[in-house]
Amino acid sequence: MKLIPCIEMLYKAEHPDFVERFRAAKADGFDAVDMWLWREKPLDAIVDVMAETGVQVFSFGVDPRASLVNPAEHATVLAGVRDAVPVARRLNGAHMILASGFGLPGQGDGELRANAVKVLREACRIAEDGGATILLEPVHMVINGNLMAVRNIRQGLDIVEQVGSPALKLLADVFHNAVDGQSFDDAFADRIELIGHVQVADFEGRHEPGTGRLPWATLLPLLRQHGYAGPIGLEYLPTLPIAESLALTRRSLGL
Repeated sequence: MKLIPCIEMLYKAEHPDFVERFRAAKADGFDAVDMWLWREKPLDAIVDVMAETGVQVFSFGVDPRASLVNPAEHATVLAGVRDAVPVARRLNGAHMILASGFGLPGQGDGELRANAVKVLREACRIAEDGGATILLEPVHMVINGNLMAVRNIRQGLDIVEQVGSPALKLLADVFHNAVDGQSFDDAFADRIELIGHVQVADFEGRHEPGTGRLPWATLLPLLRQHGYAGPIGLEYLPTLPIAESLALTRRSLGL
């Protein structure tokens, strides 16, 4: 397993210039990074620094964000995926991230899930035609009393399995899963083949592993036991200078 820093969080303090974070990641031995939304990013400069350093973009967010569970926003979701596919190609096959959006008042879990499955099947056809891959990310977030519809790993796996497309995998964010109350064992008990990426941050606080109360010594052995050999994304807010933060993370994860 290799580590992939999210350069929206890591290197931000040391390198306000987004492109410089690729060079910093290279200097620390990384060969890929994660980033968030793409439309305001300097894509030409990113493509150039990727060629210069060999550091690839592993994943980025479909932009704009829109709801998978609200049919009124499905056209926006699909337009965002269409726009993201050529970006994924420019970034050498980077994965495209979608989150569910917030649940809707008066709709049960079954209806919300059916809405998400319907639009994801259409999005996957677009992705497949363009040779791209979508990552569905469960996110536990509450804004103005509204809770995200898909907020833990097992909910996400249920949807990915039901969509049944090779163009769709799960982004298993350990921090959001912990906020929702699932343990590592509950989250990763089965269907590991449907997971395309794992991201980590400690709970509480969303800081580097080793600063909170999650049992990190058990995570990687559990993932290996179930057959996961993919990347581990570092999507946390550092509390230490970057060299010390990465050292603590590596010790905590056992990498």
